[in-house]
Amino acid sequence: MGYVAVTGGQQAIETANLLNQWYRLKDADHALEVTAIEKQMRHLVDRVISESGLYAPNDAALALKQAEGDPAEAAFLLRAYRSTLERNVESLTVDPGQMRVIRRISSAFKDIPGSQILGPTVDYTHRLLNFTLRNEEAQAALKSVLQQLPKQDNPHTDHRQPFRKVADLLREQGLLSPPNARNGLVDITRDKLTFPVPRSAKLQLLSRGDTGAMTALAYSSMREHTAQHPTVAELRVGYVELTVAYPLASNETLPLGEVMVTEVETINSFTKKDNGDVQFQLGYGLTFGQNETKAIAMAILEQRLETDGTSPTHDEEFVLLHVDSIEANGFVSHLKLPHYITFQSKLDVLRQAQKLAAEKTDHQEV
Repeated sequence: MGYVAVTGGQQAIETANLLNQWYRLKDADHALEVTAIEKQMRHLVDRVISESGLYAPNDAALALKQAEGDPAEAAFLLRAYRSTLERNVESLTVDPGQMRVIRRISSAFKDIPGSQILGPTVDYTHRLLNFTLRNEEAQAALKSVLQQLPKQDNPHTDHRQPFRKVADLLREQGLLSPPNARNGLVDITRDKLTFPVPRSAKLQLLSRGDTGAMTALAYSSMREHTAQHPTVAELRVGYVELTVAYPLASNETLPLGEVMVTEVETINSFTKKDNGDVQFQLGYGLTFGQNETKAIAMAILEQRLETDGTSPTHDEEFVLLHVDSIEANGFVSHLKLPHYITFQSKLDVLRQAQKLAAEKTDHQEV
């Protein structure tokens, strides 16, 4: 595809950027504080850090301010920033089973080890506009909430003890099949993709995929006439600790801090193994932040990609190359750039075709 560079328009481009800033601020009483975006728009921030692949909530809030709330543009900005950062060390493998849980539910079983913890969610409330938020005063509202909370549900309560996973119980009973073994640990930010991809690459691509695209694909797979309805074995939201190997002692580690993640394991239709065993299939999803719908969609798509089928959601290339928000938005948005040469060639072809069609018509009339 040919492109024409925009020449002689530097002043126009600079003016367009200045106008963009003017439209951002023209009706504002005050500029948004980055910290306020980070702390009060947490789901939006979590979406951006998830789709950018960089756990940096404050930088994600800054990107959202710069992008005027456009999550795709903010993810683009943050991923571009991430590409400039030096990688100094690699953390050790994180065990989500040791998560400091703030929310944990199961749709498969009512009673699970450690009990269900509803945590922060609006899943069980009516979708009604709360007009009192128009004149909300932060500290007074926070004090009122804390006074109404039961003592055992105080958010300062630390559920630091690990909870046993529901999937482990099914696995011990021989009811759950292990994931397909596809060897190879790759880093999708450094290694070129070659299909079929290792499971590690598949999980990385899905983990930073676009929330809307993944939800739509997962929804389409559930609506197929042959599809089975997945069940959430367990959904947990909480903090996991990042550690690195201590450079002076091979058997010691150094903690770097915590990151919030959402982990989902779904139980899908059972399959028959070569040895005759019939077992459930497990779908797995894990994302940065509290991104529950995306994590569920990821678990559904991960399981679909691990099984054979003819629908689009069984096609690795179709799914993995189309869920990336940066790739998708970039390619669609690039249509706004000059395509003068390519369009002129289309005009030439069309005019030539019209000329040939007219000559053919004249010849037939004669």
